[in-house]
Amino acid sequence: MRKLWKNYSYAIILIGVSFISSFVLIGHADETHEDLLVVTVEEGESLWQISERFAGEHSLNHSEFINWVEKNNGISGDRIHPGEELVIPVKLSENTGTELASSE
Repeated sequence: MRKLWKNYSYAIILIGVSFISSFVLIGHADETHEDLLVVTVEEGESLWQISERFAGEHSLNHSEFINWVEKNNGISGDRIHPGEELVIPVKLSENTGTELASSE
């Protein structure tokens, strides 16, 4: 047994670490799955109001939601305009009746 450990210890450790990390990544991937939704900004609407409107459909607090939307839509300072389309992170149900954004 000592000879086996001495000759193959690095391989045994590498295999063990690989198994552990794959289980951790699989478990983590399921928790963070969110889809992207395209919404059209209504007259007088702010990012805060959009965050509140979809509060039950995303797992972020209002500040995190606003930061995500600003970063991923290339806007800053809550400067959005009526008719503008924004991509937002939401957990979609089958009957939302809204358009999914492409991942590109």
